[in-house]
Amino acid sequence: MKNVVITGSTRGVGFYMAMEFLRAGCSVTLSGRGETMADANLKELSPFEGKYLYVQCNVQEKESLQNLWNASSKHWGVVDIWINNAGQNTPHTFAWETGEAYIENLIKTNIIGMIYGSQIAVVGMIKQGHGAIYSMEGLGSNNMIQIKTILYGTTKSALTYFMKGLAKELEGTGVIAGRLSPGMMLTDFITKTPDGDQSEVISDERFKKIFNIMADKPETVAKFLVPKMLSNTKNDAQFSWLTSRKAAWRFMTAGLRKSKLI
Repeated sequence: MKNVVITGSTRGVGFYMAMEFLRAGCSVTLSGRGETMADANLKELSPFEGKYLYVQCNVQEKESLQNLWNASSKHWGVVDIWINNAGQNTPHTFAWETGEAYIENLIKTNIIGMIYGSQIAVVGMIKQGHGAIYSMEGLGSNNMIQIKTILYGTTKSALTYFMKGLAKELEGTGVIAGRLSPGMMLTDFITKTPDGDQSEVISDERFKKIFNIMADKPETVAKFLVPKMLSNTKNDAQFSWLTSRKAAWRFMTAGLRKSKLI
């Protein structure tokens, strides 16, 4: 099976993708900023002892991402799939009210970190003769504008453009690039601010109504995305969980849904 590297995989959809890859028989390198993973993560991973590796990584630093590649390729032999999943948000506020530190952290993680990760994976995969690189899309990737989130949306719009362009540049190399579109998910991105406080969107009744119609748990999305990546051989592929047809159906049947995520 495949050897997989996932940035930002200690929580949310990154962690659940790691779990799904492991259940599928793959070997996985998880990564995050912490020196070690949380005990809760280790407990869930315990059935897969010897099939996973954890490497501390700050995607804002190219040297740290290079170490992630080096450690993974040395441990597993090759890296078949690299996923740029690490992401950062800003407080739910207008663009002109957002502080410099939040903006810099957002851009360094969502754009620069994704580009650095892709560069390193491409060089390594061309050298080994094969591989697939995926990056995680989000609000803004489809050019939809939602107020108080346009900075985040700007980074995701840039990510989509870059990955489409990267796919074109990779034609004929034996390496492919693609995009993962997870839709709306119940993660810390929604429930918390970058500082760890409760997000104000949680108390917004209009937002909660739409979220409960459209959103899913990250483990549900991971179960959809992982088999798609494992079977894919096409360059410039996009795997979308929340399609337009699915979204329309959810709105039409919203009155029948009893469960609520928030």
